[in-house]
Amino acid sequence: MTINQRRRQGSQKGQARKLRGKRRKESSIFFFLCRPWCPAPSPFLGLLVGLTAVLAGIVLGFGGPVAGAAVAVGGLAAVLVLRNQELGFFAVIGVVALLPFATLPFDIGLTPTFLDFALGAAVLVWLMGIVSGRQRELVTAPVALPLLLFILVAVFAFIFGLANGPLTPTLLRKFAELLISLGFVLVVIDYCRTWPRLERLVRFLLLMGAAAAALAIALWLLPDATANSALNALSRLGYPGGWVIRYIEENPELSERAIGTSVDPNSLGGLLLMIGALVGPQVVTKRPLFRRPLVLLIAGLVVVALVLTFSRGAMLGLAAGLGFVALARYRRLLPWLAVAALLLLFLPITQAYVARFVEGFQGTDLATQMRFGEYKDALILIGRYPVFGVGFAGAPDVDVYLAVASVYFTIAGRMGLLGLLAFLGVIGTVFAYAFRHRRVFREETEFLPRNSVSKDAVWLGLHAALVGALVAGVFDHYLFNMDFHHAVTIFWMVLGLAVAGTRLGSVHRILILWGAAQDKNPVLHAVTIFWLVLGMAVAGTRLGVEEEEKQPQITQISQI
Repeated sequence: MTINQRRRQGSQKGQARKLRGKRRKESSIFFFLCRPWCPAPSPFLGLLVGLTAVLAGIVLGFGGPVAGAAVAVGGLAAVLVLRNQELGFFAVIGVVALLPFATLPFDIGLTPTFLDFALGAAVLVWLMGIVSGRQRELVTAPVALPLLLFILVAVFAFIFGLANGPLTPTLLRKFAELLISLGFVLVVIDYCRTWPRLERLVRFLLLMGAAAAALAIALWLLPDATANSALNALSRLGYPGGWVIRYIEENPELSERAIGTSVDPNSLGGLLLMIGALVGPQVVTKRPLFRRPLVLLIAGLVVVALVLTFSRGAMLGLAAGLGFVALARYRRLLPWLAVAALLLLFLPITQAYVARFVEGFQGTDLATQMRFGEYKDALILIGRYPVFGVGFAGAPDVDVYLAVASVYFTIAGRMGLLGLLAFLGVIGTVFAYAFRHRRVFREETEFLPRNSVSKDAVWLGLHAALVGALVAGVFDHYLFNMDFHHAVTIFWMVLGLAVAGTRLGSVHRILILWGAAQDKNPVLHAVTIFWLVLGMAVAGTRLGVEEEEKQPQITQISQI
């Protein structure tokens, strides 16, 4: 072996050692916390880690292990979110699915929830990117204008309604949470500038939905006393204590309703129906987000947990969402729906469930009769205050009240008919935008590579989740109820994801149309090349100027 060959072999071995060391470094937790998109740990983050450790130790000593662990996990989550904006979205989804009512284990004047911290961190990181100049442009969509109008009407209704009740810190915090959840739509649209980003958020949403469903099923299978003790362990995180197990019509003689960690079975049903509608197209598409067994597992867990909630509005919403998918694109979903309907109708174990639906349609059960009474009183309230409603502080008259089991009556009562029209304007804009660009995803699906994910299934599933939630909103109020901040947040986040998907499809369509126009018009093709070359020349000149400006600074530093 010659000297040159030995040197070459030694160089190759050295490069292999460096590559192994780099891979070992990238697999460490430290490298994960110090990703290339944030090259060096800052003193601020080090201070945050230290304060979290001290605070967790203090809370551990006075509040117990659960509270201490919660503070430690919350501090770690804050560090990760500041490192990577996408982890902020993951934190929002995870808290909504698993710990929607968790709060800080101590009082600081207010009692912020885990969701407040997760949502606030995600929005704060986004705003810091804009203020610092790292993000030089803001991506929006046609829904931005009607959404801002809806937020403006909500603010006016809140101000006008302060005459009906006191402005307490809790009311102010809850209304601020509502506004942040509404504005979160714009953050989601701006962040999902590429399809892989949107796809990762949808994947995580499906996984967290399956985890929430599995937890709800496990608690339902446990004896009532055992499940109640397990849920009472969360009381140190702000969850209600005492007997928290829920039954049909609050009657222990009737069937238990699955609640998971969502406290309310209808609220859990709302989350599960959106996850079920989202995963529906993945069951029948040829290119799902996950492997087929995992998709079927997620779908099975969600459907079983949803059935155990005994939430009839959520079941109707899921049926509407999946029906929308089947009629719009995936006819292969119809046999699955038919089989599920037959099992629900004829299995002996589901007869009590079918009877509940029949009673609801006939209006003979107590819950339905109470809803009818609430609808009647809501119409009286809207008739007295039709423009801006009565606000969010309380009802001005003793013979009317704000609680009504319908999203639409809730909005009309609190924000008036103007608020309801603004809300319908937002929803109409979302679906009109999607209808305009519906052909893009179908045409693109026909030319996808073999191993790629079907964008059409993801896009259609997001809109199906909205359809299901809007149908369920006829019978439940949690999607616009300040006491169910997590339900409000997940609805508007799904809306933002749906709009972001449509926007990405519209951009793709513009590129296709521009390319087709260039093929038909050689002059347009030549003009495009001219402007492309001119842009590259300008960019090169700008880089040269920046390098010349930096050179004297480097020379001065070297002289020092």
